[in-house]
Amino acid sequence: MQMGCWYPAEYEQPFQQLQTRLAALNVQLNGQVVEKINARFLRLNPDMALVLDEDGLSLAANGMKMQPDWRGEIARLKRASLKSEMIARACQLGEKPTLIDATAGLGHDSLLMAYLGADVRLVERHPILFVLLEYSKASAEHDPFLQSFMQRITLIYADSNTYLQQLVQQGEQVDVVYLDPMFPQRDQNQQAAKKQAQVKKQMQLLHMLLPEDGEMDLGDQLLHLATQIAKRVIVKRPRHAVYLADQAPDHQWLGDACRFDAYFPKG
Repeated sequence: MQMGCWYPAEYEQPFQQLQTRLAALNVQLNGQVVEKINARFLRLNPDMALVLDEDGLSLAANGMKMQPDWRGEIARLKRASLKSEMIARACQLGEKPTLIDATAGLGHDSLLMAYLGADVRLVERHPILFVLLEYSKASAEHDPFLQSFMQRITLIYADSNTYLQQLVQQGEQVDVVYLDPMFPQRDQNQQAAKKQAQVKKQMQLLHMLLPEDGEMDLGDQLLHLATQIAKRVIVKRPRHAVYLADQAPDHQWLGDACRFDAYFPKG
């Protein structure tokens, strides 16, 4: 896999470090020094690329730029509590569970769950997204507010199916497996149930990075594996989306825009 990277000249050393890190994940990073990386430059250079600058590490394409903005979540975290957050009730975060987020994405839900007490493992298989998460976590470790619970977050570079299969074989058990599939609007025949409204910038870029018919999937197969290692499996869905793997949950928590489906493995 190859990826381009734009960076100012003064970021040559951080670029080389990034290049070495991605090479270890089998990604060839091709750098280009750019004097000024601004909105106009991004519009004139629509191809997907990484950007390394004063904002940290970002992904850019089609005039947009995004990163897993963990610092941007601080205001939400400060408002959050075990009582106010539906995800906290669904995952029983008050019991400080061991939790695997098998569909890490940008890590925002895992950030919230770790803040509220969970010991979270984020599993991500795409090398670019994984490195974006690594940079966000490294930045958070130097933030006065976020650093206090970063030790409860572990990033794991792996395919979730393979990782969960290994845990099944090893007989390891966790309290919760959390699933938030990327494309919940599709039915079980993987056809679009309806055309979605324009998604926000972060999700647009993720959809470009993780093609619907390529890197991403519905997560159906993850549900079966998750029920073999967890005391409860929590699946986040849009409120009116179909059930994951066409399997009705044992319990639901309903919100205005989304819901949490719970599966309680027997035995």
